[in-house]
Amino acid sequence: MKNSFLYSLLILSFSGMNAQNSEIKSSIKNVETKVDSVLSLMTLEEKVGQLVQYSGSWDLTGPASDLNDKQKETNLKEGLVGTMLNVLTMEGKRKAQKLVMENSRMKIPLIFGYDVIHGYKTIFPVPLGETASWDLEAMELSARIAAIESVAEGVNWTFSPMIDVSRDARWGRIMEGSGEDPYLTSLVGVAKIKGYQGDDLAGDLTIAATAKHFAGYGFAEAGRDYNTVNLGENELQNTVLPPFKAAAKAGVASFMNSFNEIDGLPSTGNKYLQRELLKGEWNWNGLVVSDWASIPEMIVHGIAKDKKQASQIAMNAGSDVDMEGGAYETSLVELVEEGSLDGALIDDSVRRVLRVKFKLGLFDDPYKYNNPEVEKNISYEDHRKTAREIAAKSIVLLKNEKELLPIKSTVKSIAVIGPLANDKDAPIGNWRAQGEKNSAVSVVEGIKNAVGKDTKVKYALGTTLGISEGSFLLSLEINKSDRSGFKEAIELAKNSELVVMVLGEDAFQAGEGRSQAKIGLAGLQQELLEEIKKVNSNIVLVLINGRPMEISWSSENLPAIVVAWQLGTESGNAIADVLFGKYNPSGKLPVSFPRLVGQEPLYYNQKNTGRPTNGEHVTYSHYTDVKKDALYPFGYGLSYTQFEYGDLSLSEVEMNPENNLEATISITNTGKVKGREVVQLYLQDIIGSRTRPVKELKGFQLVDLEPGETRKVTFPITPKMLEFYTANRIWEVEDGDFNIFVGGNSRDLKTAEFTFKN
Repeated sequence: MKNSFLYSLLILSFSGMNAQNSEIKSSIKNVETKVDSVLSLMTLEEKVGQLVQYSGSWDLTGPASDLNDKQKETNLKEGLVGTMLNVLTMEGKRKAQKLVMENSRMKIPLIFGYDVIHGYKTIFPVPLGETASWDLEAMELSARIAAIESVAEGVNWTFSPMIDVSRDARWGRIMEGSGEDPYLTSLVGVAKIKGYQGDDLAGDLTIAATAKHFAGYGFAEAGRDYNTVNLGENELQNTVLPPFKAAAKAGVASFMNSFNEIDGLPSTGNKYLQRELLKGEWNWNGLVVSDWASIPEMIVHGIAKDKKQASQIAMNAGSDVDMEGGAYETSLVELVEEGSLDGALIDDSVRRVLRVKFKLGLFDDPYKYNNPEVEKNISYEDHRKTAREIAAKSIVLLKNEKELLPIKSTVKSIAVIGPLANDKDAPIGNWRAQGEKNSAVSVVEGIKNAVGKDTKVKYALGTTLGISEGSFLLSLEINKSDRSGFKEAIELAKNSELVVMVLGEDAFQAGEGRSQAKIGLAGLQQELLEEIKKVNSNIVLVLINGRPMEISWSSENLPAIVVAWQLGTESGNAIADVLFGKYNPSGKLPVSFPRLVGQEPLYYNQKNTGRPTNGEHVTYSHYTDVKKDALYPFGYGLSYTQFEYGDLSLSEVEMNPENNLEATISITNTGKVKGREVVQLYLQDIIGSRTRPVKELKGFQLVDLEPGETRKVTFPITPKMLEFYTANRIWEVEDGDFNIFVGGNSRDLKTAEFTFKN
């Protein structure tokens, strides 16, 4: 089913509900005037209240359970709360809104936020996995569906997309982003924002998006969550900030700042990032929300002595909303009244909150998102079909010797083995919103659904992984001693024609707070795999993972490897679609896979250094015990067909600010089946006022080719693509020579060269 058809399906399903959109658009034309009118009537206490965010984890549908909850309920009634998160039921949201609308003086409606990261009820691949599809239309569509399902339960603000560039596989939250490249991350972020917010936030089925985490969070030292970040200005400007600038330009409703510090200053208190750059130079008018309690955490950082000083630092820096920090509500009024804080800063922050509320249409109807008709019109079955398609597109084929895949119809006995083979929870991944536990289609189920009645599919656990719960208080307890299932698995493998080994990570080995010093197969999985290999070499390794993994042994010893990520609700069916050839894999890695964890952080767009190579001498940048490059590089992924690239040609070899070049290459499907190739364009600025990466992704095209078909692919090369943050501390193009590369991954490329002169 084509994505365009799915869009049409969604539009038709909700056409009646969207009929009033033009009226809503008209009602918010004068948003700024309305914002100023409301602001002029507010007391200082009411203004501060708009900057306070509570978590609704207590039972809003009944009496408050303790003194703290009772005070929160009182504050809601008095209009001293502006936004809430984690109010999970429609009834609870309506109750909270009524507390405000029926009791407060100003009757300013609440916004209800939630971590809708890769789906609401229908769960799509974790963001890193979905990025492997390189299909921006599909990613926009999954965000659109997530928005619709969120609206159906009263959520109107998501803390997504995460657009932190992340180069370290040890970092748990790498699963929540789009990988190591700023260009790809920028495009994915904009697609997600458009999916969540639509063309107009006033629409009935739109929710406000959040670009996070501002900034540098993905560069945490040692890949350890919340850790210190050391970034120079060059890396900050050229690598970390571009996705956020793209999000601001796309009109994202909110930004979330990050837990980390940069150069000794926590991001929550970073005035340059939030007030000078984001709100000043970029002229962005949305709201900035802190991450959970990151304002008082500046006390622990050692930058503030108490909540009052932390509040002063955060507000001066441009942090608008205090998420469950309890700092603003206890300190801002006093700071203004004693003259320690400019009240105009409070007004600016409140304007930003009110602006989003007006744009969402909440002043027209505070209960707009409490509409039971939305749920009635949702076809969750259609959403699952879309989830299956997107999951299949996200799968990456790393290795396929002797064309073991797709599985032939002549194979009559398949052993499916491993702790994740029949697991219905791990594929849902972390940050699963309202995805039901153990609700995914398992790999065993998917394979059984795919085979004919003459093919026997048998399953053996082999070993347990040992993780079953997803609490933030969880300590990972990995099985390292129980081999009781080995014998059954080995016997099954011995008596089967083909073995599908399903190994990898539990859902809660990746995600926030889930950093790991080891990124190989945890527990007894590697040992089990090696034992199975001794009795049957026809092994397809299916990885269920949320991060790049250390799989050097598998790469050397197994004939077929599939990176299936944590694919969500329809995981098993999507995997079976690829394994049996119903879908020809087209995914490409958005992150480099290392040979060993000691290479991390690892990324393709590195710098040359002064000693990139030195013949046979030891004195160059390398390791003495392993190759320095990736086992599988950024952009890599195989197909069941083969693609042959012709020579790369340029329309001109000289370029100036007034003209564009065109780079053209022919690509031929030399195999026997239709396939999709992600044709990638990279550039290198050979000499710059600051050292430049060896190559940078600057474009890509998804090309579908029939067997034997040849097509010319053309990329425009514009001066804008050559810009970087130079020694002059501005974005500009410098004179010089450039290399251009085109190919199917960041390593295997055709090259050409041109010169730019201002």
